[in-house]
Amino acid sequence: QVMSAFPKFQFAIDRGGTFTDVYARCPSGRVRLMKLLSEDPANYADAPREGIRRILEQETGRPFPADKKMDASEIECIRMGTTVATNALLERRGEPTALVVTAGFRDLLYIGNQSRPNLFDLTCAQPEVLYDQVVEAEERVVLCRSDCQLDLPSARCQGTTGETVSVVKPLNVPKLRADLERVLAKGIGSLAVALLHSYTFQEHERLVGEVALELGFRHVSLSSQVMPMVRVVPRGFTACVDAYLTPCIKKYVEGFTRGFQENLKDVAVLFMQSDGGLTPMHMFSGSRSILSGPAGGVVGYAKTSYSPLDRVPVIGFDMGGTSTDVSRFDGHFDHTFETTTAGVTIQAPQLDISTVAAGGGSMLFFRSGLFVVGPESAGAHPGPVCYRKGGPLTVTDANVCLGRLLPDHFPKIFGKNEREPLDKAAAMEALRKLTAQVNSCLGGSMTPEQVAMGFVSVANESMCRPIRALTQGKGHDSANHVLACFGGAGAQHACAVARALGMTKVLIHRYAGILSAYGMALADVVEEAQEPCALLYTSGNIGQIDARLKELSERCIDRLLDQGFKREQIEVEPFLHMRYDRTDCALMCPPEVSGGSPDPRASGDVVSSFGNFQGSFQSRYKREFGFVLRGRDIVVDDVRVRAVGRSCLTHSHQLPKAEGDPQPTEETQCYFEDRYYTTPVFLLNKLLAGHVVQGPAIVIDDNCTIVVEPGCHAQVLEQGDVCITVNQPAREKIGLELDAVRLSLFSHRFMSIAEQMGKILQRTAISTNIKERLDFSCALFGPDGGLVCNAPHIPVHLGAMQEAVQYQMKAIGDNILPGDVILSNHPQAGGSHLPDLTVITPVFYPGEPRPVFFVANRGHHADIGGISPGSMPAHSHSILEEGATFLSFKLVQAGVFQQEALTEALNAPALLPNSSGTRNLRDNLADLQAQIAANNKGIQLVRELIDHYGLAAVQAYMGHVQRNAELAVRDLLRGVAANAREKLGRAQLEAWDCMDDGSRICLRVQLKEDEGSAVFDFSGTGREVYGNCNAPRAVTLSAILYCLRCMVGHDIPLNQGCLAPVQVVLPRHSLLNPSADAAVVGGNVLTSQRVVDVVFKAFGTCAASQGCMNNITFGDDSLGYYETVAGGAGAGPDWHGRSGVHTHMTNTRITDPEILERRYPVVLEQFQLKPGTGGAGLYRGGDGVVRQLLFRRPLQLSLLTERRVFAPYGLQGGLPGSRGVNVLHFKNGRTVCLGSKASVSVSPGDVLCVETPGGGGYGIPLQSEEDSKQA
Repeated sequence: QVMSAFPKFQFAIDRGGTFTDVYARCPSGRVRLMKLLSEDPANYADAPREGIRRILEQETGRPFPADKKMDASEIECIRMGTTVATNALLERRGEPTALVVTAGFRDLLYIGNQSRPNLFDLTCAQPEVLYDQVVEAEERVVLCRSDCQLDLPSARCQGTTGETVSVVKPLNVPKLRADLERVLAKGIGSLAVALLHSYTFQEHERLVGEVALELGFRHVSLSSQVMPMVRVVPRGFTACVDAYLTPCIKKYVEGFTRGFQENLKDVAVLFMQSDGGLTPMHMFSGSRSILSGPAGGVVGYAKTSYSPLDRVPVIGFDMGGTSTDVSRFDGHFDHTFETTTAGVTIQAPQLDISTVAAGGGSMLFFRSGLFVVGPESAGAHPGPVCYRKGGPLTVTDANVCLGRLLPDHFPKIFGKNEREPLDKAAAMEALRKLTAQVNSCLGGSMTPEQVAMGFVSVANESMCRPIRALTQGKGHDSANHVLACFGGAGAQHACAVARALGMTKVLIHRYAGILSAYGMALADVVEEAQEPCALLYTSGNIGQIDARLKELSERCIDRLLDQGFKREQIEVEPFLHMRYDRTDCALMCPPEVSGGSPDPRASGDVVSSFGNFQGSFQSRYKREFGFVLRGRDIVVDDVRVRAVGRSCLTHSHQLPKAEGDPQPTEETQCYFEDRYYTTPVFLLNKLLAGHVVQGPAIVIDDNCTIVVEPGCHAQVLEQGDVCITVNQPAREKIGLELDAVRLSLFSHRFMSIAEQMGKILQRTAISTNIKERLDFSCALFGPDGGLVCNAPHIPVHLGAMQEAVQYQMKAIGDNILPGDVILSNHPQAGGSHLPDLTVITPVFYPGEPRPVFFVANRGHHADIGGISPGSMPAHSHSILEEGATFLSFKLVQAGVFQQEALTEALNAPALLPNSSGTRNLRDNLADLQAQIAANNKGIQLVRELIDHYGLAAVQAYMGHVQRNAELAVRDLLRGVAANAREKLGRAQLEAWDCMDDGSRICLRVQLKEDEGSAVFDFSGTGREVYGNCNAPRAVTLSAILYCLRCMVGHDIPLNQGCLAPVQVVLPRHSLLNPSADAAVVGGNVLTSQRVVDVVFKAFGTCAASQGCMNNITFGDDSLGYYETVAGGAGAGPDWHGRSGVHTHMTNTRITDPEILERRYPVVLEQFQLKPGTGGAGLYRGGDGVVRQLLFRRPLQLSLLTERRVFAPYGLQGGLPGSRGVNVLHFKNGRTVCLGSKASVSVSPGDVLCVETPGGGGYGIPLQSEEDSKQA
């Protein structure tokens, strides 16, 4: 396995989606590079094999006929990364697969976490599931709890985590066998198995696997073996990925090896895994292969760009044709253990690589005054305009038009016959057409070069956003990094990206164009082993934890020894996956090694024989989140060992030293920022060590083009790498007048601030609601309190915080001082409902007496007191019954956290009859501190933006961005008005709908086509109700903003400009504008959905979705749990409604079944779709779900739901969706309907069954259901 000193050929290959790169070390010591198309069936069957054949033929001088098996006797090893599995996943071309899942959970993976990936996409489009058939295994295992009062079967055993489980229902093997035989008869030969709690109790999955293999299934992936981590949904996805892709990988590997004599029997063939380690080909599996290619690039730059002496961290910047991958290396590889790829959540160790849909092939658009790059891509076919295949205008075309890509230095592989050069003339013609569109809209006179430069700048900014998330979002300064650039397109943009991030150094490796392949040559062979755990990290348990680490270490070492490594070449890295008790954020921590420092036991740390894991966990937690939770137990979720077999690669390459100045081969005209520059062109293979190239310049290599911008200079290093020093202007001077390009850039920067705030909040919060369910939003506001941008987290928060900020400006005025932080939740102060706590912080800037901006965030707290646990009472009649209220509370005053006053306020509801103060004060305090930390991050980023551009410019572009959003909405309203006038003869729309209590919501929309404006008049809406479905004004504004954004159909800034063309009329003391004391908890989660239904009905946009959030709360004085449940989405003019998804005003995730049962005294008996509940139509509405909970001890249950009386409407002849139903089955056999709202005491053995509404259908149904499905 060790790459030795060239006795034979050694190959490292990256088989990408478009190109295959080959790095070969020959017996002579010579290095050969090759790049060829990954797919070229007319000339060869397999690109990696063809690359090997050509190099062998060229180096040996002997023929290696393409139609015969190759002699591999001169090959020592082949290392490969491949996108075969990734492409199969993206294109859904994997092995036909069936899924075995616990009965009652048939659609668990279809529902997933119930959120939709694109908040404003009414189709709720998501990739399809990977399985073709589902088998429900009759079996059930539950975790034993000390507080359980059910009579569970006595058959109990201890799981691998140390948890005790009860086998409630043994596996029904005869039924399973019959079901699997039917699946096998349909030609499905691959099986994924995911049973509840199999992470700790694996026996049932093992039996399923034995039966399946006995019956003849060719491949079986057990979730308990593929990745035995708690959370059945991602573990099930991972098992499905493994079953779906592993057969494809095996087929590819077998096809590859069949092209060689004796199938490469004596050649070490290794494949790169997603974690950056190599593994033998027979162990390469689908779930570990998703990042096989990109991982090679990360290893490549990590081992060539990072210096352990100066320890400057490196950002990897890999820009390809369709996307850009960014990652970070600081001497250690950052791994993540749960990622989403192609809509599938995968639990497996993977390098932490962020991808943004901006590459050379990203398409260019001009929309409503904004320059937009991507996310749509031209792909390899047809490719950009300059590829001569009729493609669209792209970033690559812009670079060609600016003179940064020179057609004469590109291979002639374009056009239909793939023999022509890049077509600059065609790209320029397409650019001129787009320029005319830009000038027509803006009334300006931009040149094509200025437009192209604008799009390049916007592309650069979009690529900076994930880098900021990777650095600033984790507490690092972007400027204190080196940018390591590789990939085919990255070197064209490196200087600009580095400058935008404050970096001063860019490194471009001599093999930058094939660095992923080179990374395979530098990579180590890795063996990993991981087991779940559920032990507290205590002195009493440390012996058991150490024993598991030792056993896993020996297992991994033995595997590497079997592969030919010597013991001294093997390094073992132990890890514990640790978290604080009752939190969700687990960190994978290596041990701290004392190294002569004071004994950690002196500080009370529990120390393992492998090192101090506790100190490591607390140090990392403090660094990432800003605090530690003193006195709280630490839980070990998983035990992991990573053993590395070092490859001992010592090959080096040195260039001769330069003796004079570099000589360009030619000069060209290249456009930078504002004009053309005479730009020298250098060939990299003609440059020597020490040569310095002053910008502007272009340096061309066989595999990439390096653009050295004005004010920068590039130096060739001893090993042939290029180091660019980037100048950093102290402050960029820009005008205050509108510039369309800068408008797009500032739109990105403002949104990036809100996004970074959200990342900090999610990371630093400890509650499930914020950290896991993502029930929060972050936003930036101008000095007038007007919304500048709102990161699209939860729709019901959109725009609502503007009213909260402006209320505080009026209420507190000049008493808003530096060091103050304001807390508010009252509906009269712009609040939505009381559990949503809004934290507002002013942004002061030196020399300015008043706030120059505001930052704020809103997060849902699990409990803030009131008459029921969870602060979501079903029958509240006054806001005082719903929990603690804050009108204008200074949470921090003059920099001091007001904990005593805050605690008193949170406990104040206990003074009322039948009410309680907060039931979880500790989490309230921790989450509020996290909200403060998120605002502090926003303040830091706003100040950095002002430092760079100046206050006047930043505030000017704040106004420009707001007016741009207004423009987009006016364009929409003009179109709607024209359409309404044509169809109805008048520019007026009307609609109404009812709440379940009969209250009407009425809407008349009066459109003015010439202005592009509208009056949303809710006159006629029912009175304020005695219950809690009253909706504060802010909630209605959020619903309107959400609807407008959905109807615009493309990205626009979410700010106060969106509502500028809209006047909203809300009758006083109505359901949508209640009095100050009205109960409102249901208005936020229920009435908001009905407002959306009425708006979309008036505009004829789509049929009604489930119109409800299905709020379920249970608890007592010691615990509280809150969830919202998915339902059916409404169908539209050309789409079927999605089933089992959250719609419209919410997008919160649902707690994984295993986490739910581990933490709370309930058993989830059923969670799946209810077929047929979606309304029929030419396009069917989505189906609702069935969710059934068994209670294990006495609790108080509250339900807040809707659409139990009035069904979700259909449109254009489509039928309504089914109404929802809430039923309680008492242990004594009695069954009752709970209605829309209920608060009831439940006992052990009682079962709640919630059936959520379906979505409405669209269009007149065809004669048969089959016809409708085909349509």
